[in-house]
Amino acid sequence: MEIGIGLIVIAVIAVVFVLIFFHYVPFFLWINALSAGVHISLVQLFLMRLRRVPPHTIVYAMIEAHKAGLKNVTRDNLEAHYLAGGHVEKVVHSLVSASKANIDLPFQMATAIDLAGRDVLQAVQMSVNPKVIDTPPVTAVAIDGIQLIAKARVTVRANIKQLVGGAGEETILARVGEGIVSSIGSAVSHKSVLENPDSISKLVLKKGLDAGTAFEILSIDIADIDIGKNIGAVLQMDQAQADKNIAQARAEERRAMAIALEQEMKAKAQEARAKVIEAEAQIPIAMAEAFRSGNLGIMDYYRLQNIKADTDMRDAIAKPQQGGSEKPQTGNK
Repeated sequence: MEIGIGLIVIAVIAVVFVLIFFHYVPFFLWINALSAGVHISLVQLFLMRLRRVPPHTIVYAMIEAHKAGLKNVTRDNLEAHYLAGGHVEKVVHSLVSASKANIDLPFQMATAIDLAGRDVLQAVQMSVNPKVIDTPPVTAVAIDGIQLIAKARVTVRANIKQLVGGAGEETILARVGEGIVSSIGSAVSHKSVLENPDSISKLVLKKGLDAGTAFEILSIDIADIDIGKNIGAVLQMDQAQADKNIAQARAEERRAMAIALEQEMKAKAQEARAKVIEAEAQIPIAMAEAFRSGNLGIMDYYRLQNIKADTDMRDAIAKPQQGGSEKPQTGNK
């Protein structure tokens, strides 16, 4: 009984040991590598486990590179790239694709592109198969004041040498939009742009818009041009309205100044009348004082009253009669 239990324990220990051994020493993976012509030792596979590098990823990448005839892909380089946070599978796939397409892509450049955050496999595919980028509607105004809305299609190819540090699609779209605005803005008439839309493409391509970017512009095709507003007429109308508002403001200012001047003149007239009334109020006092002092006699006073009455009569005669002249009344006795 005890011998049977001991055998079971030994068997369990042996199974656990075998599982641990094949986990840390991927024997079958080593056999697979040898059968594919990739020479790697069991010790290196065991050390990969200790370094927390997946042996399957490295071994299968080495097998793919060996079958594709890549000589510069080594185990140390693949392990270093994995430990740096790179994508080993994409790098090897891109190297194989570049080799088949006769594209010069060294291993160091591929890993640098991958570590820079770009999809190196997609970049290689775009180098083989160019990509078409549709620009958003670009609005520009010709010299004659007519607004044009243009849409373009930009055919680009990835520039492998500029992928590290090169600008992306947003920069390409911004530069193309700027070139379209400049081309339409320099046109004398919007009709010339509508007749020859390829003139925009030629002018934009001459500016070398792909400099410093991760792409190479192959062609720029104007897909559509629509006529927008008459900006020149709108500006003239706005200017006329602004001039009208300025003229109204100035007229209102002059009217306010005239009203203020009129009020000032009325105030001065009222002040003068007040002074006259005040002076007239002093006349009886002066006459009384002249009577008391003997400087004015009764006859002098009557003469003064006669002169005043004569003056009032002359003023009444000189004024025009209101309501027409009175007709003499006639009647039969």
